Amino acid sequence: MSANNQTVIEHIEELRKRLYFIVVFFVIAVAGAFFLAEPLIHFLQSSDTAQSFSLNAFKITDSIKIYFQMIFYIALLLTSPIILYQLWAFISPGLYETERRVTLSYIPFTFILFVAGIVFSYFILFPYVLTFMIDLSERLGVKLTIGINEYFSFLFQITIPFGFIFQLPIILLFFARLGVLNPQIMTKNRKYAYFALFVIAAMITPPDLISHLIVTVPMFLLYEFSVWVAKIGYRKYLKSEEMRLKEEQEAEQKRLVEEALEQQRRQIEDLNQQ
Repeated sequence: MSANNQTVIEHIEELRKRLYFIVVFFVIAVAGAFFLAEPLIHFLQSSDTAQSFSLNAFKITDSIKIYFQMIFYIALLLTSPIILYQLWAFISPGLYETERRVTLSYIPFTFILFVAGIVFSYFILFPYVLTFMIDLSERLGVKLTIGINEYFSFLFQITIPFGFIFQLPIILLFFARLGVLNPQIMTKNRKYAYFALFVIAAMITPPDLISHLIVTVPMFLLYEFSVWVAKIGYRKYLKSEEMRLKEEQEAEQKRLVEEALEQQRRQIEDLNQQ
């Protein structure tokens, strides 16, 4: 049954089945994340910056809290391709065949870009921000005692958002490929986009110029890359629309010819009967 012929109840039932499928895979990912969480926590504590201070637990539940948070994020990361595929499968009946094939190919790139955003923020941004905070405390004569809960919460606060920020090219390409977004609008409103990115960078970085530039410049480059990718997607959309209109015109012409031939055949039959 096509998506256009499904009732609201059938849509809800299909959504329920896909959510159930996601939950099953998430539970399996959680089971696997139990074995990955502890090594990953040790790895995150082994960086040069983290080795320069000791992590403390101010509450007896801090360690287990971080442990389960790490399990959740690992499981969510492992399940994200399944979530994206189920989302695609739910909306794909409303897309053309070409759009279904193209949007399905976005899923691996979405996962790769999310991981790339986390890696970028962890290896480039996070050490600089953390070093800045420690140096500032020393200049102010403040003895810094870092809790493990605060350390990992700050780590997640810096890295996870960049995973989503790095989705910008795929999101804009998706909307451009569907014809929803015209890249010319992005080009004309570039200054407003830059201002928004500048504000976002100011919100997630310390108040110094270097750290702000470390975040802002890659975000500007990412936006320009997104515009370039969206232009490619929009050209493909226009080409596919042109081909679709051509096919519809050819089908309409074929239908008219068949109707004319059928009408001519009936006229001949009427003459023969007379």
